[in-house]
Amino acid sequence: MGIAVGIDLGTTNSAAAVVDPTGVPRIVRNRDGANTTPSVILLQDYGAGDEPLVGAQAKQHASRVGSDVAQHVKRYMGDPTWRFDSATGSSYTSEEISAMILRRLKEDVEVQMNVPVTDAVITVPAYFDDARRLATRHAGEIAGLNVLGVLNEPTAAALAYGVSTRGNTHETVLVYDLGGGTFDVTILNVSGGDFTVLATDGDRRLGGYDFDSELQLMIDEQVRSQGGPSCLDDLNALNVVREQAEQIKKGLSTAATAGALIVVGGASYRVIVERSEFERRIERFLNRTRDLVIDTLESAQLGWADISRVLLVGGSTRVPAVHKMLKVLSGKEPDTSINPDEAVALGAAVQAALLAPEDQETVGYLGGRSAVEGYIGAPVRVQDVTSQGLGEILLERDSDKKINSIIIPRNTPLPARETGYSSTRYDNQVRFVTTVTQGDDRDPEFVVTLGEAIIDIPPYPKGAPIATTYSYDLDQIVHVEVIDETTGLQLETFEIERVSNLKKSQVEEAKKRIGGMTIM
Repeated sequence: MGIAVGIDLGTTNSAAAVVDPTGVPRIVRNRDGANTTPSVILLQDYGAGDEPLVGAQAKQHASRVGSDVAQHVKRYMGDPTWRFDSATGSSYTSEEISAMILRRLKEDVEVQMNVPVTDAVITVPAYFDDARRLATRHAGEIAGLNVLGVLNEPTAAALAYGVSTRGNTHETVLVYDLGGGTFDVTILNVSGGDFTVLATDGDRRLGGYDFDSELQLMIDEQVRSQGGPSCLDDLNALNVVREQAEQIKKGLSTAATAGALIVVGGASYRVIVERSEFERRIERFLNRTRDLVIDTLESAQLGWADISRVLLVGGSTRVPAVHKMLKVLSGKEPDTSINPDEAVALGAAVQAALLAPEDQETVGYLGGRSAVEGYIGAPVRVQDVTSQGLGEILLERDSDKKINSIIIPRNTPLPARETGYSSTRYDNQVRFVTTVTQGDDRDPEFVVTLGEAIIDIPPYPKGAPIATTYSYDLDQIVHVEVIDETTGLQLETFEIERVSNLKKSQVEEAKKRIGGMTIM
């Protein structure tokens, strides 16, 4: 019998956690004795094909063998065009690379706890769309996990915070989650064991990665000003700069200046970065997060006086400018009471305990729902919302102009189910096309097309009504049902043919491929 774990699959670092018998979530250390594992993979060839090395050692190799190292893969989840090509000529999808990280985390937990890991809750940014959520689920399946659910990262952090108070809190909390590659802001009511999301927003392409990129540009400018070459044109040199930029960023969290010795092209260059200049360079990114915070407050119909606590999550919130910006904006001291690197994994572990099969509670060192609820002294209920609107493409009657008709608006409580109505365009029409979108704009150019389905219908006259029911499940995966309103009969129920995701056969093939590898 196996156990369920919570996994934070991060852009920069990942972590795994379980709930102990007393109901307390705890991080499980990896084989290196660390609480987090760098989301970095080195694909080595020792003559028997690719052998993935995951974590800190892979990260150390990045500056020397950059072309063989995959990192920041989370930014490419759900992108069907992205591939990582290894030295052996093998090509891997983002789901497969992510599965290698998940396999490493899974096996580390199994070694530490001496029991198989069978189930997992994996976290995703709240603003991840359907394709990226499904890609994350597929990565878990490829890694050999039964994915109990995908959980929004800010919601996970709020769960961790709520459990840490043992249910002794009745607050409206704003979670500001700035990770390595993504940003989310979520507002929740936390009351005893009830966690109710009111509104959420974010940017899946904004995070500490962008801060690092600015530092890399600053380093490159200083190297070139000293007569050195550009560090951005050579992959190995770029990885040296990337590594040093990360160290400088950490240094600037506690000091006004930080420096590094950059060795490229056989020469050394001393660079010094001032915090004030760094903050000026990243101001536009912080302003973007500020605008999203304000928009989310408006969506929740709240003001700052209604917010009890601003909770910081994600390693990039350690940048002092983030703290300063939020304090000025909210008039409140941001809360750093939970570890920003571990909170999401801890919350995922709580959700895993709540969703795990009851027989897992017979494992002596694993706590399930009863343990969690016993610890906080109340039943636990998590109510999340849709992060993006769900709709369909329709033609306006008068102009035949395409519009995006939103069926399920953003911030609708999950699970959600709504019906949209359309009609046949001409007499004897025998096919009906459903184009499913995700996004909140009426212009189809500014939303994501998830996919479409072509459905056979009887040869009705023009104007025959067709009802299309869309639903979001708890993981925000999309399902579609089409009803013939003339007969009341169901024409089809299906998951849309997603152009951005692997087919079931491809997932099974990848599962065998990655399952046959030894993950180091």
